[in-house]
Amino acid sequence: MTLPGELVDALAALAARRPLLVASDYDGVLARLRDEPSDAVPEQGVAAALDRLAAVRGVTVALVSGRGVDDLRTTSGLTGPFRWVGSHGAEFDGPLTGELAGRRNALVQLLRPVVEQTAGARLEVKPASVAVHVRQVQDRAAAAALLDEARTRVDPSLTMKPGKDVLELAVTDADKGSALRRLRAELGAAGTLYMGDDVTDEDGFRALAGDDVTVKVGEGATAARFRVADPVAALAVLQRLGDLLG
Repeated sequence: MTLPGELVDALAALAARRPLLVASDYDGVLARLRDEPSDAVPEQGVAAALDRLAAVRGVTVALVSGRGVDDLRTTSGLTGPFRWVGSHGAEFDGPLTGELAGRRNALVQLLRPVVEQTAGARLEVKPASVAVHVRQVQDRAAAAALLDEARTRVDPSLTMKPGKDVLELAVTDADKGSALRRLRAELGAAGTLYMGDDVTDEDGFRALAGDDVTVKVGEGATAARFRVADPVAALAVLQRLGDLLG
């Protein structure tokens, strides 16, 4: 696949820097979006591309997702020596501990009856949040109304993370931007690649430096420097970077 020339040039410059952080969202980037989240397996070739990058000295590969870490590991089936960041940055290399589960459970009790009244809607319970999914709601007016009602019913101090046919309500204020800044600091990274496709990835794009490589996958307004069309093109980005590093 042919990538934009400016993106190829930026990847070439990035490949010369060490330590290097290669980070990506999962759903919509490394895996196609699915109606059933457990069906979102990686695109063919993703595992090999990530393993190849992680094998390069001075390169760290990180998966940064709204999913919980356990869910991300299980669904993706990826097993490389990666850094795992889940729940939009609230989980760092492993599941959350502490009192947050109680606050999350209260949200479940509040929202489940509301979600069950809309055919096709689904409430997903994550380690540090709950997510109201309306992708499978055929009545689009009802889908929008449900998301609006969810917003009005919860404590406005909660962190709200809107996405594609989903509203996630988090019991922490962590985001992908703070997670990427933390990773960069821990690694002393001289350069970063970050790819994402959704609204929550914009925090990650904005958190990085102007000479880092940020890639929006798909349509929509973005703060990223570059854009590619879909997960197939995102894989091509990883493969091109692997070629440059090799």
